[in-house]
Amino acid sequence: MTAATRPPTGVADPAGDGDGPVDGAAETRRSARSGVAGLIGAATSGLFGFLLAVVITRGYGTVGSGAFFAAVGVVTVATAVCTLGAETGLMWALPRRRRGAGGDAARVLPVALLPPLLAAVVVAVAGVLAADALAPRLLDDSGAGGAALLTASFAAVPVVVAMTLLLAALRCVRPIRAYVGVQFLLLPVARPALVGAAVLAGGGLLAGMTGWLVPAALALLACLTLVVGPLGVGRGAALRPERADWSAFWRFALPRAASAAIDAGNMWVGVLLTSVLAGPADAGVFGAVGRYVLAGQLAMQGLRVAVSPQLSRLLGRGERGAAAAVHRQLTTWGLVLSWPVYLLLAVFGPAFLQLFGPEFTAGATAMTVLALAMLVNTGVGNVQSLLLMGGRSGLHLAATLAGLLVTVSLGLWLIPQHGATGAALAWAFGIATENLAAAGCARVVVGQPLVDATMLRAGAATVIGVGVAAAVGVLAGGRGIGGLVVAVGVLTAGCVGLLTLPRVRHGIRVTMVQIRGRREVAPAAAGPAPAESKGR
Repeated sequence: MTAATRPPTGVADPAGDGDGPVDGAAETRRSARSGVAGLIGAATSGLFGFLLAVVITRGYGTVGSGAFFAAVGVVTVATAVCTLGAETGLMWALPRRRRGAGGDAARVLPVALLPPLLAAVVVAVAGVLAADALAPRLLDDSGAGGAALLTASFAAVPVVVAMTLLLAALRCVRPIRAYVGVQFLLLPVARPALVGAAVLAGGGLLAGMTGWLVPAALALLACLTLVVGPLGVGRGAALRPERADWSAFWRFALPRAASAAIDAGNMWVGVLLTSVLAGPADAGVFGAVGRYVLAGQLAMQGLRVAVSPQLSRLLGRGERGAAAAVHRQLTTWGLVLSWPVYLLLAVFGPAFLQLFGPEFTAGATAMTVLALAMLVNTGVGNVQSLLLMGGRSGLHLAATLAGLLVTVSLGLWLIPQHGATGAALAWAFGIATENLAAAGCARVVVGQPLVDATMLRAGAATVIGVGVAAAVGVLAGGRGIGGLVVAVGVLTAGCVGLLTLPRVRHGIRVTMVQIRGRREVAPAAAGPAPAESKGR
């Protein structure tokens, strides 16, 4: 049996290097600590991502920020396409191999890196050569610097692709704090600082885009430094892959390539369509709205970083009841953390958008539409992770293609007449289509209920509580900043009041005990899945 085809039991080894049994309690504690680190890192990333959006919109206005967001969309979509699913392949392959100077994990690097980098170089060269022709279509009204902006964006694609792949390797070979430090701290902190410096110095869009791209090169160097040691590169580890390494890796990675490109490019497809069909000003408004909408996913993103390896182990062992219980519990946590954000965004869109500048309040309707759609996204939980970790990348691809088809079809119809609002409606229907399709497929694949009474009660309580606070805010100060401040104050007071209830305090104590790893959900795999997940 080769390392590339080693069964999932090898993944469960605490050191990640063998096939021995694992201490379930220790694994749960590790998972909980990873989840906390992921949540903290995602929150920090979201904060600085919002700061970056403020810097871009305040510094360049609607037209300039539309061109800036379109250029970022070019890099993001091109990177997602060129990685060919290899980042997911690394997440699957490296934990199944031996690390260090005498291991075979380093052999995966050429297999995973060479084809994506070759594709990235081809795309970069083609994009640079076509920049003059593409600029008037993608960046209309952005000025003579549009071609230079696209040239810089395409030229940076190989660097960003390499960074993306090495980040995936870093997640596998180092503790999660290393990944959080690069992905959630270095990149999001450096970008607003450098773009802001460019704005303050009077630099144009090209200078600002350079400030956005430079941190990717810094992150690439950091990843290289952190990855080579554990893999034994330079200390005798073999780097020449065998034929079986290529076939095993790409049989797994390629089915994920298309869905990964769609996942990463969903928002940016809308930005680019809006820029082409309605102009950079509407694209700037839509890009600003999208920043807020994506920020609400921080909780789910942080939890997904932590839970995916655990779901892979459980599903690989056939312990579907335990996997469904983990999913239900984490979906409940994510729902409670995310829904208040989206409900406030839906009601107080004008207040949030005023922070970007008065001209961006035209996106308030688009904000409401997308915020409501994201209730569906977060309400079904990480069903995409269930499909991928269960080895059903084909079903995941089908769901993402269905969502993309709806987004693009409706976008071509709605954007020319309705601008950013049309783009938001198209994306909202695409979000709902993808997530409901994925949830249905995941329910069939797992064969266990993915919704329980605890989730329903949590959702109802969240909607009622935030709804009451929002109503008070609107009555007191309208949908502007004053109303938002009142609503947040009422919501905060309500949360403090809930802490006085014995039942609530008991639930918090139970959750904290579980996070510390004294109890875990996994033993439920020995029998039928529990009807509810109550943190026990």
